[in-house]
Amino acid sequence: MGVRKIKPTTPGQRHKVVNEYATVTCSTPEKTLLTTKKKSGGRNNTGKMTMRQIGGGHKQKYRIIDFKREKFGIPATVKTIEYDPNRSALIALLFYADGEKRYIIAPEGLKVGDVLKSGKGVAPEVGNALFLSEIPLGTVIHNIELIPGKGASIARSAGSYAQLNARDGKYAVVKMPSGETRMILITCMATIGSVSNSEHLLTRSGKAGRSRWKGRRPRVRAVVMNPVDHPMGGGEGRQSGGHPRSRNGIPAKGFKTRNKKKYSDKYIIERKKKK
Repeated sequence: MGVRKIKPTTPGQRHKVVNEYATVTCSTPEKTLLTTKKKSGGRNNTGKMTMRQIGGGHKQKYRIIDFKREKFGIPATVKTIEYDPNRSALIALLFYADGEKRYIIAPEGLKVGDVLKSGKGVAPEVGNALFLSEIPLGTVIHNIELIPGKGASIARSAGSYAQLNARDGKYAVVKMPSGETRMILITCMATIGSVSNSEHLLTRSGKAGRSRWKGRRPRVRAVVMNPVDHPMGGGEGRQSGGHPRSRNGIPAKGFKTRNKKKYSDKYIIERKKKK
């Protein structure tokens, strides 16, 4: 699936680059797998704004995604490949042999009519979900669990993937999408292949209005604020704003905020590469 540049017939179309969505086969979602999605507008339970730059946006329905893949031994046929407004990746609708329907994150190369399985003794083919103990070393994987049975939490966005490098006792060594290498229990599950819609990073909205459709409000730069509003605000004329920092005074650009005694440090073999 590629991207296409829109002809510059209007100022908003001039720089617009969109997905072709050539692999999408259906435009209407499965009603039984939809639920309401409420918007907070960046306000908490008392109505106070706690997150800026949030508000508005098009009304959306949430598609319930199966991140656990716990229907072991039951084959499922891919019925449709669909667009999901709640994520960058595409999703696939599965029809299981027992009659149940479920959505999953669609991997790259998945087609309508493919048969998927999960559990022990399953072939390591694209879209199948296996335990890390049964996946061949060097395999590209996504939708990885960190806690057995909790559901996938790693490598779920468009085009992302990890790689299974080694196994050591009850742990598997996985190279994460960030470049970090860490240990994960071999009883955790992962799906074979990389996530679909890898060209998502090449798209350009073309105009500010599309950001508003997505519920994103304008962002005001810190250096143009007043001193009462931001540590980098104030000054006569165009001042640089001092050392870059957040609204709460936490330094940016290299300042480490990770807890030095974080419990998961012992599972990290190699840190992610610095930019």
